[in-house]
Formats: sequence, structure tokens, C-alpha cells
Amino acid sequence: MFFFNQTEYFDQLRQWLAMEADAERTRLAERRQMSRSRDPERSGETITSLVLVDHRSGLAGRLLLDLAKASRGRLPMSRLKVGSPVVLSDDNDPADEGISGVISRKTADTIQVALEQWPDSARYRLDLSPDETTRRRQLAAMGTAESLHGKSSQLRDVLLGEREPRFDAAPDIEFFSGRLNAPQQDAIRFALSARDFAILHGPPGTGKTTTLVELIYQATQLGQRVLACAPSNTAVDNLLERLVVGVDNVVRVGHPARVFEALRGHTLDELVEADPSTGVVREIWAEVDELMRAGKRSSRSRDSNRRRGSLFAEAGQLRQQARALERSTVRHIIQSASVICTTTTIDTELLGNESFDLIVVDEACQCTEPAIWQAALRGPKVVFAGDHCQLPPTIVSREAAREGFNVSMMQRLIEGSGRDVFRRLTVQYRMNEQIMEFPSDKFYDGELVADDSVARHQLECGPVMEFWDSAGADWREELEEDGASKFNRREAQWVVQQVQQLREAGVDDADIAVIAPYAAQVRFIRNRLSSSRLEVDTVDGFQGREKEAVIITLTRSNEEGEIGFLADTRRTNVALTRARKWLRVIGDSSTLSADSFYSDMLEHFQLRDAYHSVWELGDVQ
Repeated sequence: MFFFNQTEYFDQLRQWLAMEADAERTRLAERRQMSRSRDPERSGETITSLVLVDHRSGLAGRLLLDLAKASRGRLPMSRLKVGSPVVLSDDNDPADEGISGVISRKTADTIQVALEQWPDSARYRLDLSPDETTRRRQLAAMGTAESLHGKSSQLRDVLLGEREPRFDAAPDIEFFSGRLNAPQQDAIRFALSARDFAILHGPPGTGKTTTLVELIYQATQLGQRVLACAPSNTAVDNLLERLVVGVDNVVRVGHPARVFEALRGHTLDELVEADPSTGVVREIWAEVDELMRAGKRSSRSRDSNRRRGSLFAEAGQLRQQARALERSTVRHIIQSASVICTTTTIDTELLGNESFDLIVVDEACQCTEPAIWQAALRGPKVVFAGDHCQLPPTIVSREAAREGFNVSMMQRLIEGSGRDVFRRLTVQYRMNEQIMEFPSDKFYDGELVADDSVARHQLECGPVMEFWDSAGADWREELEEDGASKFNRREAQWVVQQVQQLREAGVDDADIAVIAPYAAQVRFIRNRLSSSRLEVDTVDGFQGREKEAVIITLTRSNEEGEIGFLADTRRTNVALTRARKWLRVIGDSSTLSADSFYSDMLEHFQLRDAYHSVWELGDVQ
């Protein structure tokens, strides 16, 4: 185990959080400054020319504003997702500092923002913003964790390596799902036997979510209350969608990314809306609005100021009554739930000091350590699930990342404790065994096994996998005009040709993915492939996804052999493992092969007669 000086540990986390805050604020300021000279939406972190199309009230008196493009066209591709912190400002006033909010819903042509106060503009701009609220909650949670004493400090001490994790004998249980394989069953028994924490390591396609759902079901059968968390709303909804089939009293707290009809009835907002007390709350809020409007009307009478103050005071008292009644309803629903599903950005206003018997953190490797403490304080036992061989937490501050802020707690615990604290799922249900083989050998000790249902499945349009080498063809990378990202036009042209061949072979656009490590390459290819159903995105955009056919453009090609963040081979692992039946990779071996990982990858393709040179195509200039 790793042993920490607690004071130094929490001080280090606080320092990294401060560094991250500074980096995020700097990036926001630079983005707003650059928007004056070029397209502000290009970064993927801004949407402009928005108008208000609808609004309503949400929990705790929040305003929910529906915004759309003034042209009523589709929204641009962006990193603004459900749960993202944003700033809504006047699009016509660059000096407007705006109002902080959170994306609460998103469709192809509208985006909903939850705000605490009403904005006043004709046209709006949305910017991804530093998440100060989450940071404050994390700091508060760490402060609480640091001050624990006695029995309540047991889990903290184990997670910091000051005490050994404890395990009981594996229980004999009857599984709800009859389709679990042996490694999945073993992982569930192992997690149930843990008294402090356990880790479920789920490589790509191994049924991690299925395993977690069964674990949560078993815990509820034992009478335990469960808090099920994940860093993203989409990951939370993946759990929720599966849980509601077999588990009673599941409540989703927060903003669902998927507004499926089957899920709506389990959201806290809908459950509060259906409660009889909500009608009374709605009437109180209507009266508050009327009092506020009356108070704002101009008057020339001598006692107008006194009257205005009286109206505002009455409105304030009614607002307190409405929120108290709403909090009572929320508290009753939360306390009646057997499972609460939410992101690791836990809304303390809604959950209060609620505690649970079991904490489950899915996609735990994408959580920073401060994010974990918010959840870990709410129960005596945590089960982490994820894959530390895929994408780490996203960190804006490069300095903080270099110092270790991008190392998740799950990764630290695995590297410090080894097999004693985790069980790996090894049967995968996604990839043809040829696609699976190299990632399995490099990242998972060669332990992955393709289930018979997928082991030999393939598309009828050529070999299962190929690597195409552009070495010597002078297909060089280029910098975008602003120098922010790289692209490779000849690789992009090759990708477009591959997509066209797939189409001609009858492969549907919705079954094809193009993955690039650089946003500039993504933009360059998107501009040459006109289809709303064919997905072209960065590695981050495809985490947790899969497609029948995948084309990967590695992009880097230079005389210096520089590969940038391709050196983080976990990103390439993610890209390679998205493909189910057909995989093509294009890259420059003369640039890549200086790195041992890519040298091994090239050798792997060569030994399986899956290596080709673009010189085989004829005219490569």
C-alpha cells in the first residue's frame, strides 16, 4: 500500500485544485479575447448567437432557460454537455461577465441552462467555465475527511494506506442475471466481501456496467442503501437505465443526459413534480412573482419606498416557505430511495448529509482524487469500477498533471496494492479476437478472451484489421492557422476514401467512426464528410463507445519523431478498442516507431500480414 502523511496529502490536493482553477480561468479569458479575431465556436467551448425560446422553474427556485440559435439551425459540435458549468452572457457586449449556470438538457437544436437569476439580453453567448461550485464542495469534503477521528476515519485511513483493507469470506449468493460469466460472478462476490473498498477492473467490452448493476441489486437485497456515482451524466444514466429494470426505488439526482421516457419517472425533479405538495409550492412561487412585479412598479407616492420594501419582504418570506416545503418533499423522496444515482459532483443542497451503506463509483479512473472524497464520506465502503488503462481524468493545468493530478485514486490503489484489492473482468463481448489481441497483450496481461458471440464476427468488406504506413510519402502534419492544433491533409484524404469504400460495400454511416487524436484533424475530416450519422471525433469523444467499423488517423508525421500526447498510449488503447468488426489505422512509422509501444504495434500488424504501405496505392504524392 502507499503510505501518506495526511496533512501533506490533502495540502497537495488543495494546491492542485488551485492550479487547475487558475488554468481554467486563464483559458476562459484567452478564449473570450480570441473570439474577437476569429470564430469563437471553433474551440468547442463556446456557442454564440443564442436566443431565448422557452423557460420554466426548476427545483430550489432555479430558472431553466431553453436557448436556440437565432437562425433556428442545429447547434454546433461542442464540449458543452449536460452538467457542464457555463457562463451565460450578452453576445453583443464583450465586457459582460455573465451569469454562472449549468447545462441541464441538450438536443440537436436547443440547449437548456439552469440559472439562479434572470439574464437580460437579446442575444446570448454560452462559454464553458471554471467549475467553482464543484471546487468548493471538494475542498469542503477534503476538510471533513481530514478531521475525521475514531471509527468514522477507518475508510479514509485505508484509502490513504495507513490501514490494511479488510475482506470477509466471499458470500454464497443467487444471481439476478442468469447471463453473468465466471469472472463477473467472482468480481461481485469479491466486492461484497470487502469491508472497506474493492476495485472492479473492467477492460473494454467486458460488461462492467452489467456487473455493477448486479452488485447494486445484491446490495439492496441485503437491505443496504446504495449511492451510485460516476463523473459524467451519461455514465450515470447508463447505470440508471439498467438499474430500473430490476431494482425498486431508484432515484436519479441531477440533470439526466438522456431524457428517455423510461428514466423520467425516476428523476428527482419528476418525483417532486408528482408530489401533491408541489401544487402548493407552485402557487407560492406565483405569488412571489406577483409581489416582485408589484414592488418594481414605479410610484410617485411618498410612501412608495416603504411599500416596495414591504412587498419585497413579504416575497422573501414566501420564498423561504416555498423552499422549506420543497426541501421537505425532496428529503422524503431521498430517504425513501434504496439507490441514489448522481454524478460525483454531489449536490449537497439536495442530498444534505444523507449516508449510505455502499458507495459505487463507476468510471472511477476519470475522477480526480478530490472528486472521490465527496462520495467516500457518505458511507463506510466504496467499490471503484473502471479501467486505468484508458483515459485518465481531464486536467487543464499541465503543471498539475505532470505532478500527478491526473492519477486517479483507483489507479493509485491498484499500483500500490496489486491483485489483492481488485478483480479484472476478462471476457469481452465487443471485438473480433484479432482486434482484441494487441490491446490485451499490452494493457491487460494477455488475459482478455473474446466471447464466442464476437470472436470471429466481421464485415464483408476486406480483412478485419490493417495498418497503413505513410513513411516516405511526405504526408506531413501541419499546424492550423492559429497554431492550436495539428492536422494531416493527406491522411484525411485517405480516411475519406476509406469511408467511401465502406459506404459502397453497404456499411451504414451510423456504424462508422473516424477517430483522431487532434481536434484540427477532426475538423478537417468533418468538413469533407457530409453526414450527420457518421461520427468523426477525438479519442475523448469515443470513450465508452463502440462502432462496427473504426478508422484511426494518428496524424503525427515529422522529421523529429515527435508524437506529442500520442505518447500517452492509453489514448491509443481507447481508439483501438472502439472497433467491433473492422479496424483501419493510418500513420507514419518513421515518426511513430521511436516509441516502443508503436514499434510493437507495427510489428504486431506485420506478423499478422496486416501491414501495408501507402506506396501500394500508386500515386501517393
